[in-house]
Amino acid sequence: MEGDPTLRLRVFDLNCWAIRYLSKRRQERVRLIGDTLRRESFDLVLLQEVWSERDYSDLKAKLGGCYPFSHYFRSGVIGSGLCVFSRFPILDTLLYQYSLNGYPYMLQHGDWFCGKPQRDCLEGLGGFAGAGMGVTTTLPPCSCQLHAEYCREKDAYLPHRLVQAWELAQFIRHTSKAADVVLLGGDLNMHPEDVGIRLLRGWTGLRDAFAEATRFEGCEDGCTLVPNNCFTVKAELLPFPLGIRIDYILYKAISSFTVKCEELKTTTGTAPGMDIPFSDHEAVMATLHIQRQGQAAGANLGTAEPTLVDVVTEARTEVGVGLRAAQRQRYSTGRMAVLALLLLLLQAVAALGALAGLAAGQPFPKLSFSLLAFLAIGVLLLATGLHLFHTMEVKMLQGTEEQMRMALRALQERP
Repeated sequence: MEGDPTLRLRVFDLNCWAIRYLSKRRQERVRLIGDTLRRESFDLVLLQEVWSERDYSDLKAKLGGCYPFSHYFRSGVIGSGLCVFSRFPILDTLLYQYSLNGYPYMLQHGDWFCGKPQRDCLEGLGGFAGAGMGVTTTLPPCSCQLHAEYCREKDAYLPHRLVQAWELAQFIRHTSKAADVVLLGGDLNMHPEDVGIRLLRGWTGLRDAFAEATRFEGCEDGCTLVPNNCFTVKAELLPFPLGIRIDYILYKAISSFTVKCEELKTTTGTAPGMDIPFSDHEAVMATLHIQRQGQAAGANLGTAEPTLVDVVTEARTEVGVGLRAAQRQRYSTGRMAVLALLLLLLQAVAALGALAGLAAGQPFPKLSFSLLAFLAIGVLLLATGLHLFHTMEVKMLQGTEEQMRMALRALQERP
């Protein structure tokens, strides 16, 4: 290996909030994002909530010269919204959809319909050989978006988000053992002190670029959802006058490499020369210094934090709360389906009695019977569908709780 065995990787992460026909000034913002990415020339670009594939195609056409490699991840009913642009070859891709992702009947939130996934790209950074790396380095950047919070005081989605955080952590542990560096970027929809982010970082050993950065420039406390952004819902941020930090760049070296965050930046409002920002979220930009060591540092994504037992216990407790709520929902919808079925049977008996002449002097109310039958059938179908959904939810929560129980036992038995 000749020369200085180091590289500097510039990463751009942004939740674009680009929903066709609904997002304000969407086309203008997509154009601004494309112009900025061309001007800044990042090594790796991770975008979330690019719901329109036409927007992705426009960005790809504009950025093809600067970022010759890109991929759009399709998932769910309306798409995952995740895409990646890279200066270096993408060797392989993998998309894993979370087992739980909200509720289909919560139409105003819509998380279930996009099938929020985590996605993984294996990138061969062989292009750095000319900069002194001497070998091809594998770096699988993982981009993801977890279920939104919506209401912090009464967070009905917390168990689902914890299941997603656990699955993401397991995904990283089991798919990144052969990598040199692990990189995770995205909108995790969790505050830095939340149990989900502590579980993710503790279980994988990932480091927070904001906490590790040598230099920082941007919004106070690294916040990425701030009140002075014209696209944010101000009422949701009233308890947080400075805003909240829910977008992250996390990283870890696996083999014979070390990684340090030299600089972290966030955008701070409107785009240069414009009266609007890129998105309702501020962009996060990190410069990572990756250096090869003379000796392998080990490929263990270990769980070395002494408080990890407490974190997993707390997460398991919250999953248990969600499990009991799902069991109640399953019981309620099952009972509703049974009542609708009984109503249909009673109607059938009454109709047969009328046809048999048991009510011969009485006119048969066909219209009323038909309307009531349609209502009962509708309730039966809806309740049956919800019962099946909550049955699957119970099984997923039970499976995650069992996994956490086994993980706790392994941690407690470790000397």
